[in-house]
Amino acid sequence: MFDKKRAHPNGWDKSKLVSRYVTEGAKSAPHRSYYYAMGMTEEEIHQPLVGVATCWNEAAPCNISLSRQAQAVKKGVSASAGTPREFTTITVTDGIAMGHEGMRSSLVSREVIADSVELTMRGHCYDALVGLAGCDKSLPGMMMVMARLNVPSVFMYGGTILPGKFRGKDVDVVNVFEAVGKHATGEMSDKDLKELECVACPSAGACGGQFTANTMACVSEAMGLALPNSAGAPAPYESRDEYAEASGKAVMELIKNGGPYPRDIITLKSLENAAAVVAATGGSTNAALHLPAIAHEVGIDFNLFDVAEIFKKTPYIANLRPGGKYVAKDLFDVGGVGIVLKELLDNGYIHGDCITVTGKTIAENLEGVKLPEDQDVVFPVKAPIRPTGGVVGLKGNLAPEGAIVKIAGLQNLVFEGPARVFDGEEACFDAVQKREYEDGDVLVIRYEGAKGGPGMREMLSTTAALYGQGAGDKVALITDGRFSGGTRGFCIGHVGPEAAVGGPIGLIKDGDIVRIDAENGTLDVKLSDEELERRRKEEWSPRENNYTSGALHKYAQLVGPARDGAVTHPGAKVEKKTFVDL
Repeated sequence: MFDKKRAHPNGWDKSKLVSRYVTEGAKSAPHRSYYYAMGMTEEEIHQPLVGVATCWNEAAPCNISLSRQAQAVKKGVSASAGTPREFTTITVTDGIAMGHEGMRSSLVSREVIADSVELTMRGHCYDALVGLAGCDKSLPGMMMVMARLNVPSVFMYGGTILPGKFRGKDVDVVNVFEAVGKHATGEMSDKDLKELECVACPSAGACGGQFTANTMACVSEAMGLALPNSAGAPAPYESRDEYAEASGKAVMELIKNGGPYPRDIITLKSLENAAAVVAATGGSTNAALHLPAIAHEVGIDFNLFDVAEIFKKTPYIANLRPGGKYVAKDLFDVGGVGIVLKELLDNGYIHGDCITVTGKTIAENLEGVKLPEDQDVVFPVKAPIRPTGGVVGLKGNLAPEGAIVKIAGLQNLVFEGPARVFDGEEACFDAVQKREYEDGDVLVIRYEGAKGGPGMREMLSTTAALYGQGAGDKVALITDGRFSGGTRGFCIGHVGPEAAVGGPIGLIKDGDIVRIDAENGTLDVKLSDEELERRRKEEWSPRENNYTSGALHKYAQLVGPARDGAVTHPGAKVEKKTFVDL
């Protein structure tokens, strides 16, 4: 819990800060010589050293503005008598990695981001962290390492992209993925596809709908790791720089006041708040991986089933893509994620007493916020889009360790049909492109789990192609892999145990009848326990994947089940000392 005794009466006590190991005393003379080499002054060397970590790169628009925003963070740190130290880490951008072998790197990158920031902070003894992230896995990766290190930390989202315009309608990158399906059926010409791809993404920023990046940005505010309203403004807006500078100042206040630190902020209650905002906004199913992973870093048990319980009882109120009609900029224009949180708070769906990086509770942060009238972006809780969340957890004999489905935008919540089984996404995508499936089929993509893939690929190329062919509500798709936050249709992911470890999804055959019931939260195959066990013993054997060395091999050896967040280390429960206590 936040203990105000950690406050430093005169601003800070260098003898209590981690940077003392590299800046104080005769033994640190060699270290200080490096700082002088970089033009640092005596005063700057002896101030708190604040890591400013970004996922800046030139891979995609999601990350391209992070370097600019980092400079604003540094101004805020310097203005508050701190010394900022900027560094970068990797990002794998799903929009480019999607639909081929590159997607195996996506979820793995979350761990690499967290690990690399941890190692940089440890190696250089930085006292605090402002982390800026722009694309899907970089947001949870940055939040995970804040929880792991437990240094004073503020999270900052890089911002959403502006919507594109195609023949008078707002479009985004998911429209382009879906256009591939239309192109395959002849509904869209080469010329039309080219025109769409050139206008769909008109600026810097992460994908515009309530996909994984914007979902986890909402989580950062709901959980209390980010300044109120910082998640909302699109990436090109100059107001993002103002929030970045304020984040730099805020992290210095955390040092001076002795917190609250990430483990004061990330509690069971704040994790429940985070799950509630995912459900209320029809957010990405990937949150059911990322919230357990963040919880793991602070030693809290909060798995897929715990997340699903919150989903089940939280109303779906934000009319956002892919299930609704608006993008993140539209939410910002009517007041931002704060109006969703306030509506949930006023109606008893989130905990108002959770502390945040402002030093105030979430209820205090939301004082004065009101749900605006005459808009249909966010509905009142008393008249929701659906009475239960836009994301649902499933369990049954096909998914004993759970599965997840986004129901936002779905009309029918029950689907039953014969299985059409594919070992890997490419085989399924090829069949979809050739229209080699029947209405009513349940397409099964297996051996795409975290361990078996390895890497738990997203299936947006396949689901978007189905939707583009007009089959989005005529077939279902289940996988032990993942789905993009942009996926729509009856698509069930994270099926566990995965096929690679002998889970039931690895035992089913073409023609087996699969029943999905998102109303009651069940996923079953019409086979007896005895038949499944017979198949496991007599017909199934472990498969070797193609990755027998390198990062993907290492990940496959370490990664745990999707139910618990697909994490790769034992977590806070077994640690003996946190970095901040060194």
